[in-house]
Amino acid sequence: MDERQISEIAKRLRGSRSVLFITGAGISADSGLPTYRGIGGLYEQEETDDGIPIEAALSGAMFQRDPALTWKYIHQIESSCRDAGPNRAHHVIAELEQRFDRVWTLTQNVDGLHHAAGSAQVIDIHGDVHRLLCTHCGHRWRVRSYVGLDIPPACPECASLVRPEVVLFGEMLPLDRARILQEQLMRGFDAVFSIGTTSVFPYIAEPVVDARRRGALTVEINPGTSEVSHLVNHRLRTGAAAAMDAVVRALDRA
Repeated sequence: MDERQISEIAKRLRGSRSVLFITGAGISADSGLPTYRGIGGLYEQEETDDGIPIEAALSGAMFQRDPALTWKYIHQIESSCRDAGPNRAHHVIAELEQRFDRVWTLTQNVDGLHHAAGSAQVIDIHGDVHRLLCTHCGHRWRVRSYVGLDIPPACPECASLVRPEVVLFGEMLPLDRARILQEQLMRGFDAVFSIGTTSVFPYIAEPVVDARRRGALTVEINPGTSEVSHLVNHRLRTGAAAAMDAVVRALDRA
């Protein structure tokens, strides 16, 4: 761990009032979740067991054509998340909501671990596998797991087809979350952290680009290289849990 960088980050944070955390699959790696391919990671191979790319299996078009096949892979994603709990990085972010005037977390993950850690200001831009929606009557509910559910499940109100409230490939981002993100970005942030994401989507990279342009603190926590690695003030090439723990301990020493 680069103690000099940690100290500099903590020093800048102490003068900050607002922080944005942008998280990807890498933040959940210390919770035992995979970080490769698919929604929230899962698939290392180019094709699924059904002989099609995972992007096709988990697409909106496939759900319309063959919902059972899409649900098969959604179910695998939920199964991988089922026994996972928040790690130190999730908990630190939740704790920091209480220490700054305004803290938001923009996450691409659908595992729900930020909510489980206690974060309240979360923009889960790709949804959450634990939230279900009836495609006919609009009934919504939340489940702790898919254990006991028929796959695909039927709506308990009208017995129609249900889908998880996640953004499938080829679908638009949810308007309500996109609106909240835009409103918060317009207000600006004193510090922006990019944690465990390759930042390939423009709406994930742009907050870092804008923060750097405005002179805000920018930090990347990622063992690898991303689309924003060359832009940030500080790069911590390590796991999210260790890095966030080091940052908050340095902040406590103030």
